[in-house]
Amino acid sequence: MHANSPMLGMSGARAVDRCDQLGGGRFSESAEHLFRPYLSRAHRAAVDQVADWMKDAGMTSRIDPSGSLIGRFEGSVAGAPALLIGSHLDSVRDAGRYDGPLGVMLGIECVDALRRQSRTLPFAIEVAAFGDEEGSRFPSAMLCSRAMAGLIDESSLEIDGLADALAEWRLDRRDFLAARRDPTEFVGYLEAHIEQGPVLESENLALGIVTAIAAQRRYEVTLRGIAGHAGTNSMGLRKDALTAAAEAILTIENIARAGAADLVATVGKIEALPGVANVVPGEARFSIDVRAGTVLVRDHAADEIVGRVSAIAAERGIACTITCLHDLAPSPCAAPMMRRLEQAVTAIGQPVRKLVSGAGHDAMALAALTPMAMLFLRCKDGISHNPAESVLAGDAELALSALLAFVEILTEDLHA
Repeated sequence: MHANSPMLGMSGARAVDRCDQLGGGRFSESAEHLFRPYLSRAHRAAVDQVADWMKDAGMTSRIDPSGSLIGRFEGSVAGAPALLIGSHLDSVRDAGRYDGPLGVMLGIECVDALRRQSRTLPFAIEVAAFGDEEGSRFPSAMLCSRAMAGLIDESSLEIDGLADALAEWRLDRRDFLAARRDPTEFVGYLEAHIEQGPVLESENLALGIVTAIAAQRRYEVTLRGIAGHAGTNSMGLRKDALTAAAEAILTIENIARAGAADLVATVGKIEALPGVANVVPGEARFSIDVRAGTVLVRDHAADEIVGRVSAIAAERGIACTITCLHDLAPSPCAAPMMRRLEQAVTAIGQPVRKLVSGAGHDAMALAALTPMAMLFLRCKDGISHNPAESVLAGDAELALSALLAFVEILTEDLHA
C-alpha cells in the first residue's frame, strides 16, 4: 500500500494534527507548557477525546483497570486474537506533542483506513493508549503496559497517592492487576514512535526499524550530611551533601564518556535540602539513569557508578543510600514481526534502516506478552521531551502506509 493511495489521503497529516490538538488547553495541566501526567484531569480529557476519535474510526473502546484506553476493531470472527497497535498518552513536564500520542493516532488512522475500505480481517485490531509510560507522576514508569503484560504485583502498587488518583477516575487499586491480558488474545504488538534521536534525519530517512530496546537501570540516590549556617561553617569541617552530589554527578558523566559508544548515563533530577540560600545543604537527592545496548555493558557501568558514588560519599563523611528503581533487560524485537515490518517498508518504496532504541517504550513490557516490533519516524534534530519536538506530515503518511502494508502481510501469513 503506497503513500499516495486514495485510501489514505491526508490521514498522516490528520494524525499529526490530532497530536497538535492534544498539545495544550484542557489536555495539559499547565497553561505555560504541555504536561499530561498519568491519571490527571488533563489525561482524562485526552482519553475522552481519543475515545471519540476511536469511535469515529469504527472502534468500540473501554478504559482498563490501570487507566489505559483500549479501542477494538473486530475481525471477521468475533473475539479473534488481535494485532495490538499502541503507545502512550502521558507526557513529561514541558513536553513535545508527538512522543507517544503519534503512535496512538497512527493506530487509529490505520483502523479508519480499513473501515473506509469496508475491510474485515482474520484478526481484530486493538489500539492501546497507555496511561503511564513516562513515570512523570509516580516513581515508576510503564505501569500500564507492565500491568497488561503481567509484569507487576501488589507490591509494585504500594505507591503514595496512586490509590487516590485511581479513585478520582472511579478505578480501584485492588483491581489494577486485572489489566493483565492473556498471550492468546494477541497475534503481536506494533508501535510507531518518533526516533528521539538524530540517526534517521542525518541519513535523510523517514522511517527506521527497531531491532531492540536498550537495557536500562534507574537509581534514586540520597546523600545525608549536616545542614548548618553558611557563614559560620568553615569549609574544612563541612558535611555538604550538595557538593558531594556535584562530585558524584561529574564522576557519573566521566564513567559514561569513557565507556562503550552505546553507553549513556544521566542525572535528570536533583534536589537540595533544606533549599535555603544561607544554609549548607544537609541532604541531596538525585536520580541516575544508565542505559546500553547490552546487559553486560550497562551492568559494568552501573556497578562502577554505584561504587564510585558510595566511595565519594564515604570520603566526605556523608551517609549514602542508593535504591534501584528499575532494572529492565534489553528487549529484542521479535524476528517474525521485524521481517514483516521490513517487507512492509520495502513495499512502500522505502529503504530498510535498522537501529537500536536507546529510549524505553511500552514495547519493552509488551515483549513479555506477545511478539513485538517498532517502527521509528524521524524527528527534527533528534529532539524529544522538548517543546521543539517536530515531525513531518509526509513521514507520518509513510508510517501509516507501512502499518497498513504490515497488516496485509500479516493477513497473508495467517492465511498461508
